[in-house]
Amino acid sequence: DSASFLSLSAFSLLSLCFFFLSLSPLSQRCRMSRFKNSAEQNATHQRILQELLKREDNKVCVDCGAKGPRWASSNLGCFMCIRCAGIHRNLGVHISKVKSTTLDTWTNEQIETMQQNGNAIVNAMFEAKLSGTRMPTETTDDRSTERFIRDKYELRKFYSASVTASAPSPAAAAAAAAAA
Repeated sequence: DSASFLSLSAFSLLSLCFFFLSLSPLSQRCRMSRFKNSAEQNATHQRILQELLKREDNKVCVDCGAKGPRWASSNLGCFMCIRCAGIHRNLGVHISKVKSTTLDTWTNEQIETMQQNGNAIVNAMFEAKLSGTRMPTETTDDRSTERFIRDKYELRKFYSASVTASAPSPAAAAAAAAAA
């Protein structure tokens, strides 16, 4: 009958509460341990990103050459200024996943992508066929900069997968030289 079902349900619910309460200290320790590991991992990731930003090619924005980029595309593996980061966000996450190098948390996979690539490698691939196209600078108007970035990443007008990492594009070399 319904009275015995209710009493059984109440008893089962009460038993479950006591069961979970008995696991609470262990559960709390596990959560604290994960939090501590997560905080340590975030600190490690921040150190790695700061070291990557010290490389010559990463000292300037991948797209406009502005000094001191603090944003990145975690799936492309390049660093950019805040203006170009806004344009990358508008491309959509299927093209570029923008993160702050200082404010966001990063996964191990995202850090590995940043370590494997960097601005020189990304520009070597995405600007391989950049002959005659005018590259934006930090003073170029937003509309022209957005058109260039869309051509570069969305339409892949200048892209070549056959370019190796050891041969940075002329544009990347010029941007790194200008930053020095």
